[in-house]
Amino acid sequence: MEKPISNDPMHGITLKMILGDLVAFYGFDTLGELIKIRCFTYDPSIKSSLAFLRKTPWARKEVEELYIRTLPKIRQHKP
Repeated sequence: MEKPISNDPMHGITLKMILGDLVAFYGFDTLGELIKIRCFTYDPSIKSSLAFLRKTPWARKEVEELYIRTLPKIRQHKP
């Protein structure tokens, strides 16, 4: 019997992967304009952003929503 395939675009994707893809696609400058949180605008890094997003549900939700909206564009640019 085959395992069912998930239709959830977030299935199997970690927050680190999401943030890495968004930073690679937009850069921290644009990401900070799209989502107004300090970890993207003041001395940004993947490590500090992950720490903030893991403990701040509303910010994580905004990042995940941006990722879902951006996912088709990200997939077009990946080989």
